[in-house]
Amino acid sequence: MPATPPIPADTLSADTRARRRRTVLKAGGTLLLSVFASLPARAAQILAVRVWPAEDYTRVTLENDSDLKATHFIVKDPERLVVDIEGLELNPTLKTLVAKIQSNDPYIQQVRVGQNRPNVVRLVFDLKAEIKPQVFTLPPVGVYKHRLIFDLYPTQEIDPIAAMIEKGEWAKDGTPVGQEAAPRPALPLPDNKIAAPDLPPSQTLPRPDIAAVPEPKKAEKPEPAEPKRPGQKLTRMLTIALDPGHGGEDPGAIGAKGSREKDIVLAIAKRLKFKIEEHPNMRVMLTRDGDFFVPLPQRVEKARKVDADLFVSIHADAFVQPSARGASVFVLSEKGASSSAARWLANKENTADLIGGANTKAADKHLASVLFDLSTTAQINDSMKVGKAVLTEIGGIAKLHKGSVEQAGFVVLKAPDIPSILVETAFISNPEEEARLLDNGYQDQIAEAIVKGIRRYFAKNPPLAKNRLT
Repeated sequence: MPATPPIPADTLSADTRARRRRTVLKAGGTLLLSVFASLPARAAQILAVRVWPAEDYTRVTLENDSDLKATHFIVKDPERLVVDIEGLELNPTLKTLVAKIQSNDPYIQQVRVGQNRPNVVRLVFDLKAEIKPQVFTLPPVGVYKHRLIFDLYPTQEIDPIAAMIEKGEWAKDGTPVGQEAAPRPALPLPDNKIAAPDLPPSQTLPRPDIAAVPEPKKAEKPEPAEPKRPGQKLTRMLTIALDPGHGGEDPGAIGAKGSREKDIVLAIAKRLKFKIEEHPNMRVMLTRDGDFFVPLPQRVEKARKVDADLFVSIHADAFVQPSARGASVFVLSEKGASSSAARWLANKENTADLIGGANTKAADKHLASVLFDLSTTAQINDSMKVGKAVLTEIGGIAKLHKGSVEQAGFVVLKAPDIPSILVETAFISNPEEEARLLDNGYQDQIAEAIVKGIRRYFAKNPPLAKNRLT
Protein backbone atom coordinates (compact mmCIF):
# COMPACT_ATOMS: atom_id res chain seq x y z
CA MET A 1 0.00 0.00 0.00
CA PRO A 2 1.59 3.32 -1.02
CA ALA A 3 2.60 5.70 1.76
CA THR A 4 0.27 8.57 2.37
CA PRO A 5 1.98 11.73 1.16
CA PRO A 6 2.42 14.47 3.80
CA ILE A 7 -0.17 17.17 3.78
CA PRO A 8 1.36 20.41 2.47
CA ALA A 9 1.82 22.91 5.29
CA ASP A 10 0.13 25.64 3.32
CA THR A 11 -3.10 23.59 3.24
CA LEU A 12 -3.23 23.18 7.07
CA SER A 13 -5.23 25.50 9.22
CA ALA A 14 -3.49 28.15 11.28
CA ASP A 15 -4.40 26.36 14.56
CA THR A 16 -2.93 23.08 13.33
CA ARG A 17 0.32 24.75 12.29
CA ALA A 18 0.61 26.47 15.68
CA ARG A 19 0.08 23.16 17.52
CA ARG A 20 2.82 21.50 15.46
CA ARG A 21 5.30 24.33 16.23
CA ARG A 22 4.59 24.06 19.98
CA THR A 23 5.16 20.30 19.83
CA VAL A 24 8.52 20.75 18.08
CA LEU A 25 9.62 23.45 20.56
CA LYS A 26 8.69 21.30 23.56
CA ALA A 27 10.62 18.38 22.15
CA GLY A 28 13.65 20.56 21.51
CA GLY A 29 13.51 22.06 25.01
CA THR A 30 13.29 18.62 26.61
CA LEU A 31 16.31 17.48 24.59
CA LEU A 32 18.37 20.51 25.70
CA LEU A 33 17.44 20.00 29.36
CA SER A 34 18.48 16.36 29.19
CA VAL A 35 21.82 17.33 27.65
CA PHE A 36 22.58 19.99 30.30
CA ALA A 37 21.43 17.71 33.12
CA SER A 38 23.95 15.10 32.04
CA LEU A 39 26.81 17.61 32.22
CA PRO A 40 28.62 17.94 35.60
CA ALA A 41 28.06 21.22 37.47
CA ARG A 42 30.99 23.60 37.17
CA ALA A 43 32.95 23.61 40.42
CA ALA A 44 33.67 26.90 42.14
CA GLN A 45 37.18 28.27 41.76
CA ILE A 46 39.28 29.34 44.74
CA LEU A 47 41.01 32.58 43.73
CA ALA A 48 43.08 33.30 46.85
CA VAL A 49 43.65 32.07 50.39
CA ARG A 50 44.75 34.29 53.29
CA VAL A 51 45.52 33.63 56.96
CA TRP A 52 45.56 36.38 59.63
CA PRO A 53 46.88 35.03 62.97
CA ALA A 54 46.50 37.18 66.09
CA GLU A 55 46.09 36.78 69.84
CA ASP A 56 42.48 37.94 69.58
CA TYR A 57 41.60 35.33 66.96
CA THR A 58 42.88 33.71 63.78
CA ARG A 59 41.05 34.31 60.51
CA VAL A 60 41.25 32.09 57.42
CA THR A 61 39.80 33.54 54.20
CA LEU A 62 38.98 31.66 51.02
CA GLU A 63 38.19 34.04 48.17
CA ASN A 64 36.23 32.43 45.35
CA ASP A 65 34.18 33.19 42.26
CA SER A 66 30.81 32.09 43.66
CA ASP A 67 28.96 31.67 46.94
CA LEU A 68 30.06 28.52 48.78
CA LYS A 69 28.19 26.39 51.30
CA ALA A 70 30.20 24.97 54.19
CA THR A 71 29.45 22.81 57.22
CA HIS A 72 31.79 22.37 60.18
CA PHE A 73 32.17 20.41 63.40
CA ILE A 74 34.69 19.97 66.23
CA VAL A 75 36.51 16.70 66.92
CA LYS A 76 38.05 16.12 70.37
CA ASP A 77 41.23 14.38 71.57
CA PRO A 78 43.07 15.97 69.90
CA GLU A 79 41.24 19.19 69.12
CA ARG A 80 40.37 19.54 65.42
CA LEU A 81 38.06 21.70 63.36
CA VAL A 82 36.65 19.91 60.32
CA VAL A 83 35.13 21.94 57.47
CA ASP A 84 33.37 20.47 54.43
CA ILE A 85 32.91 22.83 51.47
CA GLU A 86 30.37 21.84 48.83
CA GLY A 87 30.57 22.55 45.12
CA LEU A 88 34.35 22.64 45.14
CA GLU A 89 37.18 20.70 43.56
CA LEU A 90 40.68 20.80 45.00
CA ASN A 91 42.93 23.18 43.07
CA PRO A 92 46.55 24.38 43.45
CA THR A 93 45.51 27.69 45.05
CA LEU A 94 43.62 25.95 47.83
CA LYS A 95 46.56 23.62 48.44
CA THR A 96 48.74 26.64 49.28
CA LEU A 97 46.72 27.05 52.49
CA VAL A 98 48.90 24.36 54.08
CA ALA A 99 52.06 26.48 53.75
CA LYS A 100 50.35 29.66 54.99
CA ILE A 101 49.92 28.41 58.57
CA GLN A 102 52.67 30.03 60.65
CA SER A 103 54.40 28.26 63.51
CA ASN A 104 53.52 31.10 65.90
CA ASP A 105 49.80 30.97 65.12
CA PRO A 106 48.09 30.98 68.56
CA TYR A 107 45.33 28.56 67.55
CA ILE A 108 46.25 26.49 64.46
CA GLN A 109 48.95 23.82 64.54
CA GLN A 110 48.55 22.77 60.91
CA VAL A 111 45.88 22.22 58.28
CA ARG A 112 45.18 19.32 55.97
CA VAL A 113 43.33 19.75 52.68
CA GLY A 114 41.80 16.99 50.55
CA GLN A 115 38.99 15.94 48.21
CA ASN A 116 36.61 14.21 50.60
CA ARG A 117 34.18 13.15 47.85
CA PRO A 118 33.15 14.48 44.44
CA ASN A 119 32.44 18.22 44.64
CA VAL A 120 33.25 18.32 48.38
CA VAL A 121 36.60 19.50 49.75
CA ARG A 122 37.44 18.83 53.41
CA LEU A 123 39.72 21.03 55.53
CA VAL A 124 40.99 19.66 58.84
CA PHE A 125 42.56 22.21 61.20
CA ASP A 126 44.72 20.64 63.92
CA LEU A 127 44.34 23.03 66.84
CA LYS A 128 46.62 24.14 69.67
CA ALA A 129 43.72 24.86 72.02
CA GLU A 130 39.94 24.74 72.25
CA ILE A 131 38.30 27.30 70.00
CA LYS A 132 34.87 28.75 69.19
CA PRO A 133 34.63 28.80 65.38
CA GLN A 134 32.56 31.25 63.39
CA VAL A 135 32.05 30.27 59.75
CA PHE A 136 30.27 32.71 57.45
CA THR A 137 30.26 34.09 53.93
CA LEU A 138 30.67 37.64 52.61
CA PRO A 139 29.31 39.01 49.32
CA PRO A 140 31.61 40.74 46.82
CA VAL A 141 32.74 44.22 47.89
CA GLY A 142 35.49 46.50 46.63
CA VAL A 143 38.27 44.44 45.06
CA TYR A 144 37.08 41.23 46.72
CA LYS A 145 34.91 38.51 45.19
CA HIS A 146 32.88 36.08 47.32
CA ARG A 147 34.62 35.16 50.57
CA LEU A 148 34.23 32.19 52.89
CA ILE A 149 35.52 33.12 56.36
CA PHE A 150 36.67 30.93 59.28
CA ASP A 151 37.24 32.88 62.50
CA LEU A 152 38.82 30.85 65.30
CA TYR A 153 38.21 32.48 68.68
CA PRO A 154 39.43 31.25 72.09
CA THR A 155 36.70 29.63 74.20
CA GLN A 156 37.27 32.28 76.86
CA GLU A 157 37.17 35.84 75.53
CA ILE A 158 40.43 37.72 76.04
CA ASP A 159 40.19 40.34 78.77
CA PRO A 160 42.06 43.49 77.61
CA ILE A 161 43.17 44.31 81.16
CA ALA A 162 44.43 40.76 81.75
CA ALA A 163 46.32 40.94 78.45
CA MET A 164 47.96 44.22 79.49
CA ILE A 165 48.91 42.74 82.86
CA GLU A 166 50.53 39.78 81.11
CA LYS A 167 52.53 42.14 78.88
CA GLY A 168 53.64 44.20 81.89
CA GLU A 169 51.59 47.22 80.83
CA TRP A 170 49.10 47.15 83.70
CA ALA A 171 50.33 46.13 87.16
CA LYS A 172 48.16 43.60 89.00
CA ASP A 173 48.14 45.72 92.17
CA GLY A 174 47.38 48.91 90.24
CA THR A 175 50.88 50.30 90.70
CA PRO A 176 51.93 52.48 87.75
CA VAL A 177 54.32 50.42 85.70
CA GLY A 178 57.82 51.85 85.86
CA GLN A 179 57.37 53.67 89.18
CA GLU A 180 57.24 51.67 92.45
CA ALA A 181 56.98 48.52 90.38
CA ALA A 182 59.89 47.14 88.38
CA PRO A 183 60.29 48.96 85.05
CA ARG A 184 59.28 47.06 81.92
CA PRO A 185 61.35 46.98 78.73
CA ALA A 186 60.74 49.92 76.41
CA LEU A 187 58.64 49.23 73.35
CA PRO A 188 60.96 49.42 70.35
CA LEU A 189 60.08 51.83 67.59
CA PRO A 190 59.15 50.42 64.17
CA ASP A 191 62.13 49.96 61.90
CA ASN A 192 62.66 51.71 58.58
CA LYS A 193 60.92 49.00 56.57
CA ILE A 194 57.51 48.92 54.99
CA ALA A 195 55.40 45.97 53.93
CA ALA A 196 55.58 45.34 50.22
CA PRO A 197 52.18 45.51 48.48
CA ASP A 198 52.40 42.06 46.90
CA LEU A 199 54.16 40.25 49.71
CA PRO A 200 52.85 38.76 52.96
CA PRO A 201 52.98 41.12 55.97
CA SER A 202 56.01 39.25 57.34
CA GLN A 203 58.09 40.18 54.28
CA THR A 204 59.40 43.70 54.07
CA LEU A 205 61.47 45.81 51.77
CA PRO A 206 64.30 48.01 53.08
CA ARG A 207 63.92 51.74 52.69
CA PRO A 208 67.49 52.95 52.10
CA ASP A 209 66.18 56.44 51.40
CA ILE A 210 64.86 56.75 54.94
CA ALA A 211 67.30 57.08 57.77
CA ALA A 212 66.43 55.21 60.94
CA VAL A 213 65.25 57.48 63.72
CA PRO A 214 66.92 56.87 67.07
CA GLU A 215 64.77 56.15 70.08
CA PRO A 216 63.60 59.37 71.72
CA LYS A 217 65.55 60.32 74.78
CA LYS A 218 63.70 60.22 78.05
CA ALA A 219 63.01 63.54 79.66
CA GLU A 220 65.63 64.44 82.25
CA LYS A 221 62.96 65.90 84.52
CA PRO A 222 59.65 64.05 84.39
CA GLU A 223 56.61 66.25 84.22
CA PRO A 224 54.74 66.54 87.50
CA ALA A 225 51.85 64.18 88.02
CA GLU A 226 48.28 65.42 88.27
CA PRO A 227 47.77 67.42 91.51
CA LYS A 228 46.06 65.47 94.26
CA ARG A 229 42.59 66.54 95.24
CA PRO A 230 41.71 67.13 98.91
CA GLY A 231 41.36 63.79 100.63
CA GLN A 232 42.86 61.92 97.71
CA LYS A 233 45.96 60.05 98.77
CA LEU A 234 46.66 58.21 95.55
CA THR A 235 47.62 59.27 92.04
CA ARG A 236 45.08 59.04 89.22
CA MET A 237 46.12 56.87 86.28
CA LEU A 238 45.12 57.85 82.74
CA THR A 239 44.33 55.13 80.21
CA ILE A 240 44.49 56.02 76.51
CA ALA A 241 42.96 53.71 73.89
CA LEU A 242 44.80 53.97 70.57
CA ASP A 243 43.04 52.60 67.52
CA PRO A 244 45.14 51.98 64.38
CA GLY A 245 42.53 51.94 61.62
CA HIS A 246 41.83 49.04 59.25
CA GLY A 247 43.99 45.87 59.36
CA GLY A 248 43.88 42.30 58.08
CA GLU A 249 41.46 41.92 55.17
CA ASP A 250 40.99 45.69 55.13
CA PRO A 251 44.17 47.42 53.87
CA GLY A 252 42.62 50.88 54.06
CA ALA A 253 43.65 53.41 51.46
CA ILE A 254 46.45 52.54 49.02
CA GLY A 255 49.08 55.11 48.00
CA ALA A 256 50.53 55.59 44.52
CA LYS A 257 53.66 53.69 45.60
CA GLY A 258 51.57 50.80 46.88
CA SER A 259 51.88 51.68 50.57
CA ARG A 260 48.94 50.56 52.69
CA GLU A 261 47.18 52.71 55.23
CA LYS A 262 46.90 49.84 57.71
CA ASP A 263 50.70 49.46 57.90
CA ILE A 264 51.44 53.17 58.28
CA VAL A 265 48.87 53.85 61.00
CA LEU A 266 50.01 50.83 63.02
CA ALA A 267 53.59 52.13 62.93
CA ILE A 268 52.44 55.60 64.04
CA ALA A 269 50.27 54.12 66.81
CA LYS A 270 53.23 52.12 68.18
CA ARG A 271 55.38 55.26 68.22
CA LEU A 272 52.57 57.12 69.94
CA LYS A 273 52.22 54.37 72.55
CA PHE A 274 55.94 54.56 73.30
CA LYS A 275 55.81 58.33 73.75
CA ILE A 276 52.69 58.33 75.94
CA GLU A 277 54.12 55.71 78.27
CA GLU A 278 57.23 57.80 78.83
CA HIS A 279 55.07 60.09 80.96
CA PRO A 280 54.17 59.12 84.53
CA ASN A 281 50.66 57.90 85.32
CA MET A 282 49.75 57.20 81.68
CA ARG A 283 49.22 53.85 80.00
CA VAL A 284 47.99 52.70 76.59
CA MET A 285 45.76 50.00 75.16
CA LEU A 286 46.03 49.27 71.42
CA THR A 287 42.84 48.00 69.76
CA ARG A 288 45.14 46.01 67.48
CA ASP A 289 48.89 45.49 67.77
CA GLY A 290 49.30 43.46 64.58
CA ASP A 291 47.92 42.97 61.09
CA PHE A 292 44.41 41.71 61.79
CA PHE A 293 40.94 43.18 61.47
CA VAL A 294 38.83 44.43 64.37
CA PRO A 295 35.19 45.37 63.64
CA LEU A 296 34.34 48.99 64.43
CA PRO A 297 32.01 48.32 67.40
CA GLN A 298 34.58 45.96 68.96
CA ARG A 299 37.22 48.70 68.84
CA VAL A 300 34.98 50.90 70.95
CA GLU A 301 34.07 48.04 73.27
CA LYS A 302 37.75 47.30 73.90
CA ALA A 303 38.25 50.89 75.04
CA ARG A 304 35.24 50.70 77.33
CA LYS A 305 36.44 47.43 78.88
CA VAL A 306 39.67 49.08 80.07
CA ASP A 307 37.71 52.14 81.26
CA ALA A 308 39.67 54.39 78.90
CA ASP A 309 39.83 58.14 79.51
CA LEU A 310 40.39 58.91 75.83
CA PHE A 311 39.96 57.12 72.49
CA VAL A 312 42.21 58.12 69.57
CA SER A 313 41.70 56.52 66.14
CA ILE A 314 44.65 56.92 63.73
CA HIS A 315 44.16 57.07 59.95
CA ALA A 316 45.89 58.20 56.74
CA ASP A 317 43.10 58.30 54.24
CA ALA A 318 42.63 59.01 50.56
CA PHE A 319 40.42 61.32 48.54
CA VAL A 320 39.11 61.17 44.99
CA GLN A 321 41.55 63.91 43.98
CA PRO A 322 45.28 63.31 44.59
CA SER A 323 45.76 67.03 45.22
CA ALA A 324 43.93 66.79 48.59
CA ARG A 325 46.43 67.27 51.40
CA GLY A 326 46.81 68.13 55.06
CA ALA A 327 46.10 66.58 58.45
CA SER A 328 42.67 66.70 60.08
CA VAL A 329 40.97 65.89 63.38
CA PHE A 330 37.36 64.67 63.55
CA VAL A 331 34.85 64.15 66.35
CA LEU A 332 31.33 62.74 66.42
CA SER A 333 28.38 64.80 65.26
CA GLU A 334 24.77 64.57 66.40
CA LYS A 335 23.45 66.92 63.74
CA GLY A 336 25.14 65.83 60.55
CA ALA A 337 28.59 66.33 59.06
CA SER A 338 30.32 69.71 59.23
CA SER A 339 31.19 69.51 55.51
CA SER A 340 30.49 67.36 52.46
CA ALA A 341 34.09 66.09 52.59
CA ALA A 342 33.65 65.06 56.25
CA ARG A 343 30.44 63.23 55.37
CA TRP A 344 32.14 61.46 52.45
CA LEU A 345 35.03 60.41 54.64
CA ALA A 346 32.79 59.14 57.45
CA ASN A 347 30.72 57.10 55.02
CA LYS A 348 33.91 55.64 53.57
CA GLU A 349 35.36 54.74 56.99
CA ASN A 350 32.06 53.25 58.14
CA THR A 351 32.24 50.68 55.32
CA ALA A 352 35.34 49.14 56.93
CA ASP A 353 33.27 46.31 58.42
CA LEU A 354 32.07 45.33 54.93
CA ILE A 355 35.61 45.25 53.55
CA GLY A 356 37.30 43.85 56.64
CA GLY A 357 34.63 41.19 56.99
CA ALA A 358 32.61 41.59 60.19
CA ASN A 359 30.28 38.74 61.09
CA THR A 360 27.04 40.70 61.44
CA LYS A 361 25.17 37.63 62.70
CA ALA A 362 27.42 37.55 65.76
CA ALA A 363 27.00 41.24 66.59
CA ASP A 364 26.14 42.14 70.19
CA LYS A 365 22.67 43.72 70.11
CA HIS A 366 23.18 45.31 73.51
CA LEU A 367 26.45 46.86 72.37
CA ALA A 368 24.77 48.18 69.22
CA SER A 369 22.10 49.92 71.27
CA VAL A 370 24.76 51.57 73.42
CA LEU A 371 26.91 52.66 70.49
CA PHE A 372 24.08 54.25 68.57
CA ASP A 373 22.67 56.19 71.50
CA LEU A 374 23.49 59.67 70.27
CA SER A 375 22.56 61.45 73.49
CA THR A 376 26.26 62.09 74.04
CA THR A 377 26.43 65.88 74.23
CA ALA A 378 28.97 65.84 77.07
CA GLN A 379 31.16 63.36 75.23
CA ILE A 380 31.12 65.48 72.08
CA ASN A 381 31.96 68.64 74.04
CA ASP A 382 34.97 66.93 75.64
CA SER A 383 35.97 65.44 72.30
CA MET A 384 35.96 68.92 70.74
CA LYS A 385 38.30 70.18 73.46
CA VAL A 386 40.87 67.42 73.02
CA GLY A 387 40.45 67.61 69.25
CA LYS A 388 41.32 71.32 69.24
CA ALA A 389 44.35 70.72 71.45
CA VAL A 390 45.66 67.94 69.17
CA LEU A 391 44.92 69.90 65.98
CA THR A 392 46.84 72.92 67.32
CA GLU A 393 49.91 70.80 67.98
CA ILE A 394 49.73 69.06 64.60
CA GLY A 395 49.46 72.46 62.92
CA GLY A 396 52.88 73.28 64.31
CA ILE A 397 54.59 70.51 62.35
CA ALA A 398 52.36 69.83 59.33
CA LYS A 399 49.95 71.46 56.92
CA LEU A 400 46.30 71.24 58.03
CA HIS A 401 43.53 70.28 55.64
CA LYS A 402 41.21 72.57 57.59
CA GLY A 403 41.98 74.89 60.47
CA SER A 404 39.23 73.61 62.75
CA VAL A 405 38.00 70.31 64.14
CA GLU A 406 35.45 68.69 61.83
CA GLN A 407 32.45 66.55 62.75
CA ALA A 408 30.73 63.57 61.13
CA GLY A 409 28.97 60.33 62.07
CA PHE A 410 31.97 58.02 62.48
CA VAL A 411 30.84 54.72 64.02
CA VAL A 412 34.19 54.28 65.75
CA LEU A 413 33.68 57.54 67.70
CA LYS A 414 30.33 56.57 69.22
CA ALA A 415 31.39 55.55 72.72
CA PRO A 416 28.91 57.53 74.84
CA ASP A 417 31.21 57.76 77.85
CA ILE A 418 34.71 58.31 76.36
CA PRO A 419 36.00 61.48 74.65
CA SER A 420 36.91 60.25 71.16
CA ILE A 421 38.80 61.75 68.22
CA LEU A 422 39.87 60.50 64.79
CA VAL A 423 43.17 61.85 63.45
CA GLU A 424 43.85 61.85 59.72
CA THR A 425 47.63 62.16 59.78
CA ALA A 426 47.87 63.04 56.04
CA PHE A 427 46.45 62.01 52.68
CA ILE A 428 48.09 58.83 51.45
CA SER A 429 46.53 59.56 48.03
CA ASN A 430 48.77 62.62 47.70
CA PRO A 431 52.18 61.41 46.41
CA GLU A 432 54.08 64.04 48.39
CA GLU A 433 52.24 63.26 51.61
CA GLU A 434 52.56 59.51 51.02
CA ALA A 435 56.34 59.97 51.01
CA ARG A 436 56.09 61.84 54.33
CA LEU A 437 53.91 59.14 55.86
CA LEU A 438 56.57 56.56 54.97
CA ASP A 439 59.28 58.66 56.62
CA ASN A 440 60.23 57.70 60.17
CA GLY A 441 60.94 61.33 61.00
CA TYR A 442 57.44 62.49 60.09
CA GLN A 443 55.85 59.54 61.91
CA ASP A 444 57.80 60.55 65.00
CA GLN A 445 56.78 64.21 64.66
CA ILE A 446 53.08 63.45 64.25
CA ALA A 447 53.16 61.09 67.25
CA GLU A 448 54.89 63.74 69.38
CA ALA A 449 52.31 66.36 68.35
CA ILE A 450 49.42 64.09 69.32
CA VAL A 451 51.00 63.41 72.73
CA LYS A 452 51.44 67.12 73.39
CA GLY A 453 47.82 67.76 72.46
CA ILE A 454 46.61 65.00 74.79
CA ARG A 455 48.76 66.34 77.64
CA ARG A 456 47.49 69.86 77.04
CA TYR A 457 43.88 68.68 77.19
CA PHE A 458 44.25 66.75 80.44
CA ALA A 459 46.21 69.62 82.04
CA LYS A 460 43.16 71.88 81.54
CA ASN A 461 40.52 69.18 81.99
CA PRO A 462 41.55 66.79 84.78
CA PRO A 463 39.57 63.56 84.50
CA LEU A 464 36.98 62.70 87.08
CA ALA A 465 37.89 60.28 89.83
CA LYS A 466 37.24 56.63 89.03
CA ASN A 467 37.81 53.37 90.82
CA ARG A 468 41.08 53.05 88.91
CA LEU A 469 43.23 55.01 91.35
CA THR A 470 46.70 53.72 92.09
